[in-house]
Amino acid sequence: MLWPTAGKPSLKLTFGRFQQIGAYAGQNNFVSEVIVENLSGKAMSRLSFTVYLLDKSKIRIGEGTLRVNELGSAQQVKIAFQFNAVGIPASIGLLARNDSSGVPSSLKTVSLKVLSVPPGAKLKVDGQDAGVTPRTVDLSVGTHDLQFSKEGYATGSTPVEIGQDELPGGSINFELGGISRDLVELRDGSVVLGDVISMSMTSVIVRIEGKDQTYDRNRIKKIMLVERENIQQAPVVQPESPTAHP
Repeated sequence: MLWPTAGKPSLKLTFGRFQQIGAYAGQNNFVSEVIVENLSGKAMSRLSFTVYLLDKSKIRIGEGTLRVNELGSAQQVKIAFQFNAVGIPASIGLLARNDSSGVPSSLKTVSLKVLSVPPGAKLKVDGQDAGVTPRTVDLSVGTHDLQFSKEGYATGSTPVEIGQDELPGGSINFELGGISRDLVELRDGSVVLGDVISMSMTSVIVRIEGKDQTYDRNRIKKIMLVERENIQQAPVVQPESPTAHP
């Protein structure tokens, strides 16, 4: 079965055959091997479900608890699920136990408004493009990395921690710093900050922390030069050497 819906599932649960392993006080004891697969694309730290056992008339005749810990993206885990039932189960139902809304904490998302100074910065969440600020994003429980970039400003990032009890409607404001060095953007997406020393038809030389690095011109996508104040120094006059007289 797919959970929560077949249209947009986060989990796939495959229940094996129900095997009766005993009986006591009118209740039958069963065990079933369950394979749980994470389809959400995100790691899940903790899942807990109440599994309802129903007879052919959809009447509940038993229940049990199914727990999963530390299930990574696209990972599967096999669990021996034991339960008691009055009679023979014909179908099952699931109810998440982690919070009052019925959503496991690992799947819970919180809306957060992301602002930047100045606005209009490109936003990435955990390395994935998320639009341009101001932007509202849905973040799952855990730690996330927000990255900001805007032409003319230094790129920056900040971690954001979303707790299990976090409420939607919050916001975060990030201020981008100005660029103090020339910016060279390479075609592979990386950015180099330094002082552009020279440019030619074939190469660009950038001084980075006192060392000159040469880049092939075809590797470079864009260069942004910081405006620098040109300070003219007064000419240095060397004193004339005295003339020796015989």
